[in-house]
Amino acid sequence: MVLQALPSDILILIVHDLDVKDLISLSETCRILHTLVQDFGWPNNLRRNPRFSHSTHHVLSSWSPLAQTKYHMQADRAWAQNKFAARPLSRPWHGRLQPLLAINASRLVVAAGHIIFSYIFATSGSEGYAPAMRFECSYDLNGGVATRRDVTSLSFAPDRGSDRTLYVGFEHGALERIVLPPPARFGQTDIHIAHSLRTPHYYHDGELIEATAIVGDLLLSLSSGGTAGVLNIHSSTPTPHMIELENRGWSAFLSPNPSNPYAALGTSSDTPLAIYPITHAHFSPIPSAVLTSSRLDADDAAQAASAVYGISGVPPAFPLGASDQILVSGWYDGFVHVHDLRSSARWGRAGAPAPRLRPVLSLADPWSFEPIYTVSCGGGTASHIAAGSARHSVVAFWDVRSSNGWSVHAPGNDSSPVYSVILEGSRLFGATQSRPFVYDFGPGVTPDTYPPLPRSHGDDGLPYKKGYDNIGFYVTKYSHPTASVY
Repeated sequence: MVLQALPSDILILIVHDLDVKDLISLSETCRILHTLVQDFGWPNNLRRNPRFSHSTHHVLSSWSPLAQTKYHMQADRAWAQNKFAARPLSRPWHGRLQPLLAINASRLVVAAGHIIFSYIFATSGSEGYAPAMRFECSYDLNGGVATRRDVTSLSFAPDRGSDRTLYVGFEHGALERIVLPPPARFGQTDIHIAHSLRTPHYYHDGELIEATAIVGDLLLSLSSGGTAGVLNIHSSTPTPHMIELENRGWSAFLSPNPSNPYAALGTSSDTPLAIYPITHAHFSPIPSAVLTSSRLDADDAAQAASAVYGISGVPPAFPLGASDQILVSGWYDGFVHVHDLRSSARWGRAGAPAPRLRPVLSLADPWSFEPIYTVSCGGGTASHIAAGSARHSVVAFWDVRSSNGWSVHAPGNDSSPVYSVILEGSRLFGATQSRPFVYDFGPGVTPDTYPPLPRSHGDDGLPYKKGYDNIGFYVTKYSHPTASVY
């Protein structure tokens, strides 16, 4: 029987599960099958292999399914070859700061000291060219106060698509809902935010707000003193529910599953990463699981005191499975651990309030023994983990499908930690004490893709990479031995 003679619904089922190579071959056979692949093959392939990225979503969604697939395939190839364009996003800041990043569908914001820098994403662009981003403006959050009050945590909140609402934690213990006003012009700096656009909450008793996370109606916050709070931000009378961890707090993660929410809280202690169920915006006072760094089998294995500085979820297409049940964490000893909350690799000790859960995968840069400050997941085929280390501006990458790992210094190769990273399908955004930066693995990057920088060779100690026509700056990178996976 001739393939084209089959009913249309059968042909659609045939192309539904074909990979990219098979779709290309089928589309080249005849006009009828070419049309079938265009109408059903490429759209189905995109649905089966989601690569959502905030910074590219608007532009790529306006492209044809074939053009989107080409972009993703070229980005995957660049990830496999460790090839990317490295770009600072600004000139260096004055002083040594501890910047933070937050992202949504419209913009990336960088909080450095008491200033928030906003970079806006393009909403349209030509097929084959990397979606652009522009410096929108900066906001001064000091508001005329003589005492400097630095930002210490940062999260976007849903606001019906305007993408301008943030919850910002400060070193003096305030937690504020801030609506960023539109600038009068692009490039405007130090915009004052009116009091009517700032709603403060003071329920951490003056302790530095170390971490925040928002999913749906829930806001999770954690102070440096180890007080955690959960708040329904859309309640008419928002009242936080608090628990005391009695240890130094560092990091917080909120489950993306609204039907079964939980909080993962990182502290300095002998149980530095624990899971707390949340019911009706209330914490359970007892953790449901303690996530350990040990992969030993001994029932009475004791875990030495440590600290967890970064926690991340994973994208839906992550190779290890469902996103709300997988946690990735960065530890003081330089390891990145992956825990699967569905795993049976757990044990209990007499008198312990919760079972202990072993990691299913442990990763480390064998050339670096520095603490891991921040982690994020995504990258090519949604299978990569990125970790920012505490020294030498190093970001380490691992592909969880293999033992391949490698590391790269941020532009400038300074001694700074990498304080924050956000990993998307084709881009990594990061920030050191000096400036924010981006690694772009996607095709079609031009000198106009990112905000303009001084064009002369060697400005700010940053030489351009040879052969990149002023698109990417030179950075130092190195491969890990296979022992980077444990």
